[in-house]
Amino acid sequence: MKAPCTDRNEASFKGLRWPPLVRGRLVRRYRRFLADVRLSDGREVTAHCPNTGSMEGCCEPGRDVYLSVHDRPERKLKYTWELIHMPNSLVGINTSVPNRLVFESLRHRTIHGFKGYDQVQSEVNIGNSSRIDIVLRKGRTKRCFVEIKNCTLVENGTAMFPDAVTARGRKHLEELQRLAAEGNRCVMFYLIQRMDAKRFRPAAHIDPDYARELKKAVQNGIRIVAFDVHIDMEGIHLRRRLNPGVDAG
Repeated sequence: MKAPCTDRNEASFKGLRWPPLVRGRLVRRYRRFLADVRLSDGREVTAHCPNTGSMEGCCEPGRDVYLSVHDRPERKLKYTWELIHMPNSLVGINTSVPNRLVFESLRHRTIHGFKGYDQVQSEVNIGNSSRIDIVLRKGRTKRCFVEIKNCTLVENGTAMFPDAVTARGRKHLEELQRLAAEGNRCVMFYLIQRMDAKRFRPAAHIDPDYARELKKAVQNGIRIVAFDVHIDMEGIHLRRRLNPGVDAG
């Protein structure tokens, strides 16, 4: 998707709105992509779980969850799991939301530090087998490459990524470093889909190789950006920039 950056007032963008949601209670999450949910009318349904991570700290059976409903005949599953109600915050578990939210926020010029561009494009091929989440452009030569990661793991106020070992995540960091070496501006953007985080850190205890590669990326000029969100039953929008807790030292 390609779009011009808008010149409208920044206040015109209010974030993403949820589709109509139905409430249920999580029975179990299994096979990564499936979740059984008991709806308020007593029916138990199987929903698509749009999250391939471990979902540590946000898939506890018995918690209230919210599902979107899809009636297209080609879909195998009618429901998609969108939110879970944890003790300190609603948590968005759909990993497609961060890309859409960051794309629209950049298009509406609402993120400080990204305002010198006139076009934003998503899912851009950067080689024979690689894609970058977002590319910002100004004219023919000025480019900024942005890779986005969904973050749902929070412990004692610290948001952490990843929640499982991720070779794919390390590959993305390597690709950003290659692009930076060619003279491009590159950003690793962590979107924390909950409201109880005060800071961000790489989860070195889960994937030490990823944490080391992230530090190397910073040393090689990659900028780290972490944002939390305001999330409620109406929708989601960027709230505040958090200390990324990664330096080149």
